[in-house]
Amino acid sequence: MDQAQTLRTQMMARNEHTAKTIAVVSGKGGVGKTNFSLNFSMELSSLGYRVLLMDMDIGMGNVHILMGQQPDQSILHYLQGSGSILDIVQKGPGNLSFISGGSGLNQLVEWHDIEIQRFLDGFELLQKNYDYLLFDMGAGASVNGLEMIMAADEVFVITTPEPTSIMDAYSMMKFIYMKNAEKNFSILCNRVMDSKEGKLAIDRLKLAMERFLHKEVKFLGSMPEDPNVRKSVTRQVPFVTEYPATAASKQMKKIVSLYIADGQDVEAAPNRFVQRLASIFSKR
Repeated sequence: MDQAQTLRTQMMARNEHTAKTIAVVSGKGGVGKTNFSLNFSMELSSLGYRVLLMDMDIGMGNVHILMGQQPDQSILHYLQGSGSILDIVQKGPGNLSFISGGSGLNQLVEWHDIEIQRFLDGFELLQKNYDYLLFDMGAGASVNGLEMIMAADEVFVITTPEPTSIMDAYSMMKFIYMKNAEKNFSILCNRVMDSKEGKLAIDRLKLAMERFLHKEVKFLGSMPEDPNVRKSVTRQVPFVTEYPATAASKQMKKIVSLYIADGQDVEAAPNRFVQRLASIFSKR
């Protein structure tokens, strides 16, 4: 039994199992956030963890597009209907599960008390059925999106080496920090030409956070510019399965392995995510 499987067995043996929640964000679109979310989730699930990827760009979701799927159920159907949230969980590639955010601006949900309660009930159930819940957030910071980010155990911030992208990432972290100074950030630099470029970009972000906000952030890693990533997007398949020997897939495997080895896969406190989310919603 490998390290990941051993850890998962220990987690499942606990009486009050609950999934760890991770919000994946970016300052603006176009940095590869959704593609990272998908392939990071795929790599985690390949290690034996039960992973649910949730598209939180509600009404404008595109996680399913990267998998070449057309789900007939989305989070919108659950919020506006009846039944269990498990009924809208879709089977993704490999052992990955996902929930679609739905598409069509005319379907955007209005958050009334009944939708909020169903949201909370649904997440309480999901946390008992998975080891990880990854939320692929919409670019920027919408009101509903910010509430999810504030409740999550950890925030992954995706940027590229471009100065404008670095500034957007810093602005996003500053905005979140001003709402909750205790929030944990891990930064990933995408589409780097080499590891030196990625480290330089992350160092700039870390320095800015430490100098101006006195906040330490973690370096999740950097992902190389890889032509096979673009090919996988066109073919609507995850690159970690379609091109397992390519540079991006090898680096993703390394990032996930280091994330686990660093102890970041420690189980979250029971119901803490749902409690935080309920508290945030109650202040509306």
